[in-house]
Amino acid sequence: MRSIWNGAISFGLVSIPIKLVNATESHSISFRQIHTEDGGRIRYRKFCELEDREVTQGEIGKGYEDADGSIIPITEEDLSSLPIPTAKTIEIVAFVPADRIDPLQMDAAYYLQASGAPAAKPYTLLREALKRSNKVAIAKFALRGRERLGMLRVVGEAIAMHGLLWPDEVRAPEGLAPDANVTVRDQELDLADALMDTLGEVDLEDLHDEYREAVEEVIAAKAAGEAPPQAPEPATGGKVLDLMAALESSVRAARESRGEEAEHAEVKPLPQRKTARAAPKQTGGKKSTSTAKKTAAKKTTAAKKSTAKSAQGQGTTKKAASKSTTKKTAAKKSTSRKRSA
Repeated sequence: MRSIWNGAISFGLVSIPIKLVNATESHSISFRQIHTEDGGRIRYRKFCELEDREVTQGEIGKGYEDADGSIIPITEEDLSSLPIPTAKTIEIVAFVPADRIDPLQMDAAYYLQASGAPAAKPYTLLREALKRSNKVAIAKFALRGRERLGMLRVVGEAIAMHGLLWPDEVRAPEGLAPDANVTVRDQELDLADALMDTLGEVDLEDLHDEYREAVEEVIAAKAAGEAPPQAPEPATGGKVLDLMAALESSVRAARESRGEEAEHAEVKPLPQRKTARAAPKQTGGKKSTSTAKKTAAKKTTAAKKSTAKSAQGQGTTKKAASKSTTKKTAAKKSTSRKRSA
């Protein structure tokens, strides 16, 4: 990898010669500006306004425009000989826990490469000290015409440096949170927790730039004289206004995408505090009362009919028994008379 800056790390009285290498690279697709009517390239030409002629890149330098409009030339030699220690040195000023660094401050990332054999021992010393302390180093350095803030940490067996924005370059998030007094219910938090658990973790190595791939497909299709692929039709339907329904649908969809059964999308709520049970609500009103009265009346009528039938049956049984007794008495009298005769 090509170095973009050569200098040294100042670690107290220890100096470590290093080279600065970009730690990241862009894979985005770049486009050229063209004339839409004929496809011709649009190019910018650099002219000197005093001589009114086009100049080459080698003739172009830097200058500072003063308040009165005059230009003060500034050469690379002027910048390289600035009277500050960070002009050619990454000066470590402190060691702090990593969680002290706000991610909002992080800028470009670089690798620090040991420059030559003499740098091997102090480079390794700094790396192992960072490992053992579980801290990061805060440093100041100058790059591309201005002094910057940096954070050094260990990545694998190398030392990486993240450029940091100065604290006054990070805006405060004032006025961005909702103004309304919003209450989030426990059930909604339960579903949000279930959705987070369902989505789970991800291996960052599996993530890739789908937008770039889609652009490459469009370019390939047009280069072959074919129609570019079309985007899928957006889902139709109204917006889901019920937050609980949206969360439940999200949990179900996430689990189905992972091959889990939809019936397992039930969410167990967090344990709630015990509260007095509320009396059941009367949802029926007068209709409910009227229905209850009718039901009671029907039960009463049925009970009366059942009692009447039972009484009628008992009366019939008594009459039959009486008749049987009378017959038996008459038979006894007849027998007695015959014996007397």
